[in-house]
Amino acid sequence: MVRIEEKQGTMVPSSMPQQQNPLQQLQAKFKEVENGFRAWLSKQPLPVEATVVTTTGAAQGAAIGALMGTLTNDISSSFQTPPQASLNPQAMASFKQAQALSGGPLVQARNFAVMTGVNAGISCVMKRLRGKEDVQSSMAAAFGSGAMFSLVSGMGGPNQAANAVTSGLFFALVQGGLFQLGQKFSQPPVEDVNYYRTRSMLNSLGLQNYEKNFKKGLLTDSTLPLLTDSALRDVKIPPGPRLLILDHIQRDPVLKEKQGHRG
Repeated sequence: MVRIEEKQGTMVPSSMPQQQNPLQQLQAKFKEVENGFRAWLSKQPLPVEATVVTTTGAAQGAAIGALMGTLTNDISSSFQTPPQASLNPQAMASFKQAQALSGGPLVQARNFAVMTGVNAGISCVMKRLRGKEDVQSSMAAAFGSGAMFSLVSGMGGPNQAANAVTSGLFFALVQGGLFQLGQKFSQPPVEDVNYYRTRSMLNSLGLQNYEKNFKKGLLTDSTLPLLTDSALRDVKIPPGPRLLILDHIQRDPVLKEKQGHRG
């Protein structure tokens, strides 16, 4: 309830209801619509889902390509076909590669639409068929998008089939490497899982700097009930921190119970 105060003959509300940020409201609404659309799409037959995903991916790629083509339009206009290029196949191939990478908005929109659309479509089909998204699916999608990009952009020499395979392999290798790198950094190392309780204990005691000592001595969470002063001394932990750690283990009901079972 808003309380009204009188100030100099004017009724002034003592507090005003806070209004939510319109931008946050818009973002929340967009997220809700997106989640609903994804939930609906996942229930559709594979051909429907693949078509929608491919079309959406192609539209996004076309927008990116058109923007890039606009930025590089001045560069592409400076490429003039040299008179001697028709006599030199290698020079013509290099010229076509330069045109493919620096074409106008429509050319780049077409190239990127094909590349992103094919990638999204193959990823969708592979994920539905295999039930998971892994490096094999990612590389298969990248191979298809790279091959199609090579065909529509005209990159390479006169042998389009060989160029398509080469481009597909290059895209697949790059995508596979990026996927593995992302997996490596997105998942915690295995040893961190084995030191979860140890890390929590050291942080609570202000001794987090000695976590490396525990790891060096392979003193994992399962060894906490067995810790002794000599074991901590072997991993170069000073006397003061050793006393704090052993006292914490004695006071911890879970670790103390494990000690009793072992005894």
